[in-house]
Amino acid sequence: QVQLVESGGGLVQAGGSLRLSCVASGRTFSGYAMGWFRQAPGKERVFVAAISENSGSSYYADSVKGRFTVSRDVAKNTVYLQMNSLKFEDTAVYYCAAHRFISAVRTAPSNWGQGTQVTVSS
Repeated sequence: QVQLVESGGGLVQAGGSLRLSCVASGRTFSGYAMGWFRQAPGKERVFVAAISENSGSSYYADSVKGRFTVSRDVAKNTVYLQMNSLKFEDTAVYYCAAHRFISAVRTAPSNWGQGTQVTVSS
């Protein structure tokens, strides 16, 4: 199992930027595809972005394409989510997720972090 700890959330004005970090420990980080999900109040948790084990592929929800960028630093066992041009509707708890396969991390991750709150003021 891999343990995930997110950080970097906070309060930001619309149009601003935040960078979320997720540090992985336990199993070999480089062997896992990583993802980000979010859950707004009263709504289901939804996929935001994912990156493959070797950083060769990345995927985004339509709602964040062109504004969010997912990346990973193997040396630091960390995956990032750079969020630019934030909108009020981006307000949610953001979760880091992991799975051995990129095809599964977007739909059924095997590991979850505890979440970090992002609040965008309009």
